Amino acid sequence: MSRIFPSSWFALWTLFLAVLPTFVLSHMIEVPASKKECFFEDLHVNDKMTVTYQVGGGGHLDIDFWLTDPEGQALDKRIKQTTGTASMTAAKDGRYEYCFSNQMSTVVDKIVSFNVHGVIYVDEDDTIAPIEREIRNLAQGLTSVKDEQEYIVIRERTHRNTAESTNSRVKWWSIMQAVVLFLVVAWQVYYLKSFFEVKRAF
Repeated sequence: MSRIFPSSWFALWTLFLAVLPTFVLSHMIEVPASKKECFFEDLHVNDKMTVTYQVGGGGHLDIDFWLTDPEGQALDKRIKQTTGTASMTAAKDGRYEYCFSNQMSTVVDKIVSFNVHGVIYVDEDDTIAPIEREIRNLAQGLTSVKDEQEYIVIRERTHRNTAESTNSRVKWWSIMQAVVLFLVVAWQVYYLKSFFEVKRAF
């Protein structure tokens, strides 16, 4: 049986304190045509929040996005974009809202994958150990890597869907061409046969 020494306890406790002030949320939603989906986060002054999103399916792979403060003022707005990143630092306490709108489309639903990650503000004075600062930086770096991996996965899925759709269209186009060719050949044979046919008079 292994034994955790006091130094290990200190490292684990420091890691806990470093990870505690962060939050990460990952979602995949379907935004119906002519509708919008909104979410919110309750933040305090100096809290940081970043929203990254990627449209993975539907129409032209675009969506409208905006981020508002507790008073309803727009902090960020993006129109008809496939992917985007919005970062902000809370200037006041309250509920910050972010929305994905598919109101520009009346027929096609959109599939959106998005991550919300942030850092709860902690007053860093000189008493914080250097190892804790390094662990916090490492945690932020891991969050960035996770976002990049999810972005790559969505892009791969989008490209695969495009390739499969193109392959399906080529297949059905080839089948349609073959059917039309056989019909034309059959009509030509029938026409030539009737043209050279000798009519008998009774």
